[in-house]
Amino acid sequence: MTSRSTESPKQDWPRTAAGLNVSDLFEDQVVTRPDAVAIQSAEGEWTYAQLGMRVDRMAAWLQSQGVQRGERVAILSENRREFALTLLAAAKLGAIVACMNWRQSPDELSHCIGLVTPRVVLVSPRHRQHVSLFGSARVTLFGAQFDEALMSPAAGAVLQNCAEPEDGLYILYTSGTTGKPKAALISHRALLARSAVGAMDRGSRRGSTFIAWPPMFHMASADNVLITLIGGGKVIVMDGLQVEALCDAAERESNLGWFVLMPGMIDKVLDEFKRRGTRPQRPDSIGCMADLVPRQQIAEVTRLFDSPFRNTFGSTEGGPAPGSGGRVAVGVTPGNLAKNQSSLSRVRLVDEAGREVAQGQTGELLLRSPTLFSGYWGMPEATAEAFADGWFHTGDVFVREPDGSLQFVDRRKYLIKSGGENIYPAEIEQLLLASPRIADAAVVRKSDAKWGEVPVAFVAARDESLTADDVLAICRGRIASYKMPREVRFVRNKDMPRSTTGKIMRNELEALLK
Repeated sequence: MTSRSTESPKQDWPRTAAGLNVSDLFEDQVVTRPDAVAIQSAEGEWTYAQLGMRVDRMAAWLQSQGVQRGERVAILSENRREFALTLLAAAKLGAIVACMNWRQSPDELSHCIGLVTPRVVLVSPRHRQHVSLFGSARVTLFGAQFDEALMSPAAGAVLQNCAEPEDGLYILYTSGTTGKPKAALISHRALLARSAVGAMDRGSRRGSTFIAWPPMFHMASADNVLITLIGGGKVIVMDGLQVEALCDAAERESNLGWFVLMPGMIDKVLDEFKRRGTRPQRPDSIGCMADLVPRQQIAEVTRLFDSPFRNTFGSTEGGPAPGSGGRVAVGVTPGNLAKNQSSLSRVRLVDEAGREVAQGQTGELLLRSPTLFSGYWGMPEATAEAFADGWFHTGDVFVREPDGSLQFVDRRKYLIKSGGENIYPAEIEQLLLASPRIADAAVVRKSDAKWGEVPVAFVAARDESLTADDVLAICRGRIASYKMPREVRFVRNKDMPRSTTGKIMRNELEALLK
């Protein structure tokens, strides 16, 4: 008796069988949790069944507009539930959502649009003044026009999920602080890997609630909205930072996973809860980017939430990798913020010649991980440079500590070269942020006729009696003399220029020195 092989020479069946995508996992939730709330916003709630129906109709409508697998759908909108709907509908087609940053200038937006050449554009009425920037692309406004489109006969067609793991899912734009923004392509594979790493490193919990108040054109919301929805949790969509509404949700929601707190806004949340005299529910974890937060503030906010602070180091390109596994315990004022290497990642530290450095020496961090992006859309040379030698070159300088942890030093490209010596601003900033008299601080470079460049400290004082001499005294004896700030400038905390992630924009502070 002869057996007949089920293998087909024309089909890569192991790859097909392993080929999960975001739409697959979301559709499972629609089937198994139809009546559970998927999205909650000021406009009401959508259950998983209701959201699933809308996703199917929107995917069919997009296809009727000529959107095929691999093509781009641009979205220019504040946070709203239709943003999440668009991500899921495009995911079903294998199409890519280009998430436009509405905070950019028209010139910057034009650059970002030109990189991705979208076929269809979705714009909220709030940003309709930018419609002309999209040229001949088909533009639909959210609201009555969009709702009517989803009720059209074309939106009733039944479509099969056709995305593959390496297909692009969405494009997020880098900040462009050292040049024009780059369009980072995030695949289905990368998103699923980011979800897995989050679970392994206690960054996300299946079925928990996520409050999407950071802009959805940013990784913090874009990643976690989808991670929540493929895991059966609830997404609360919030139109940006609304401190009172955010604190209301923190008091009300008992199943919070990660409660996002960005540098520069934590004091507002602390002040609001002091005013109320109440306490929030306990989320799994709070905060991110601990290096950029005053140390006393970390201790205070963890006591308020009774929850650990996420000592993270990730990026748009790498997601949580390379170093987001650490936590600062409740009530602790951290003295050391070395990073725990993320799961599912490999790391090398190399010098400028690409040679591995010894333990305790500074080196650029190179990364391998399934969480990595797929390259910069429309910029093949930048992509080739970023992935030279089969590793992603992060541009971030670290030191490997004896216990294996990674101590962040600074961005490789933001060096202060003073009299032939390299100065990393973050080293000075860490000293200043550790002082209870300082609310925030940033160090930038200033041209100098003698030394080439010298460091200048911008300081937001918590103690009104703080002087420039006091600031220098914090540093004196703890860093080399050539690293000492040559000037101290005081600014109000609210006047510190920040990106959407709360990072201080050094280039804007530099401009104040000219």
